[in-house]
Amino acid sequence: MEKASSTVLFVLIVAILCAVASASFRLPWEEKLQAPPPPGGRPGKPVRMVRCRHSEFPKCFMVSRSCPRECPSTCAMDCSLCKPVCNCFRPGAVCDDPRFIGGDGITFYFHGRRDRDFCLVSDLSLHINAHFIGKPHPGKKRDFTWVQSLSILLPSSDPGPHSLYLGAMKTATWDDSVDRLALWYDSNPISLPTKEDAMWHSPDGLISIKRTRSTNGVIVESKNKFLISATARPITKEESNIHHYNITDDDCFAHLDTSFKFYDLSEGVDGILGRTYRKDYISKVNLTNPMPVVGGEHDFVTSGLFAIDCAVSRFNKGTGLVSAENANQKSKEYNKVVCQSSPAGTGVLCSR
Repeated sequence: MEKASSTVLFVLIVAILCAVASASFRLPWEEKLQAPPPPGGRPGKPVRMVRCRHSEFPKCFMVSRSCPRECPSTCAMDCSLCKPVCNCFRPGAVCDDPRFIGGDGITFYFHGRRDRDFCLVSDLSLHINAHFIGKPHPGKKRDFTWVQSLSILLPSSDPGPHSLYLGAMKTATWDDSVDRLALWYDSNPISLPTKEDAMWHSPDGLISIKRTRSTNGVIVESKNKFLISATARPITKEESNIHHYNITDDDCFAHLDTSFKFYDLSEGVDGILGRTYRKDYISKVNLTNPMPVVGGEHDFVTSGLFAIDCAVSRFNKGTGLVSAENANQKSKEYNKVVCQSSPAGTGVLCSR
């Protein structure tokens, strides 16, 4: 009897000790179950939160969501669907080594040439050019290229059009907390405070710019004409290794990832991206090719970032075109611009 009591007591003590141990310790796989990686991203990588800011969608207004895994820092909230979407994966996108998604939804690549300017969109009342930067592609005739800056031209009653410059500044070491966007309107620098939702309106009321994040992300809008979402970002070491870009420490090739929406294009719109919005446009892209490339550089090349002399230009036809000489001069002036982040946090300060 005494032996049985000792056995029961021993079992009780063991049971109590096991209970205490289980309360204090967890097995490795239990840790994983208790602490899953954050939704939309990988452990250790920052995931951006986005929210719907349009009150016309009451069920989604101010609802927050995390960006998907595919674009942990460059997504936007689609208020109609009330979910985040990747800007670079929808029609109107121009991202990476320029990968385009046309208005027809077909993906294609246009590599162009480094240090040259090309017409993205040309219509009667809107013209958008892009400046390509890049590096030689070893063993290939083409360059590695990225869109470094945009010029957006709108009609004006004054001689020459209104012009907006949006560019990513050359940077050696990337720090996403430092703003590297340069913005100019009609040759005047734009000061935009480095805080999310900071707004700027052009004096003529044609253009508004809003920060989508405190640094390196903006939405540029012209009411009833277009909306452009742009993010400045570097080529990462991981990307460089995968694609053999051979990026060095002196330049991370900061560039723009952009997404365009258009509300008032004509049936005759042209340009690398613009023509894909025509109802009669038939893509010649080889859909069986995993990386379909579109050529025709001679149709889209311009003599300067602000020039409208590409072969397919339709902008402002017959109403006092800006001359190629003036456009080239303006491009040279922007190339000489020196910008730096304001220590007061009021954005980027630029000077010639």
